[in-house]
Amino acid sequence: MTEKLVTKLVHEGEYAAEVDVTLIITEDEWSPYLSLQDAYKLDDMHAALRRGDVATAAKIGRVYRLIPVAV
Repeated sequence: MTEKLVTKLVHEGEYAAEVDVTLIITEDEWSPYLSLQDAYKLDDMHAALRRGDVATAAKIGRVYRLIPVAV
């Protein structure tokens, strides 16, 4: 079993966030996968961004506000 630190992107409405999670890499057909704790971390980030709760989201990962660019 090998573990690899990766950054997942989460997008909700006008916000995007980077969340650091660990991928678990094994020899079976389910590989790679997240730990239950990391999966909950991503779910919590989605929920916080959906509510517009940037303070809570910032405790989980790096949060960015997306601004449309007029062309």
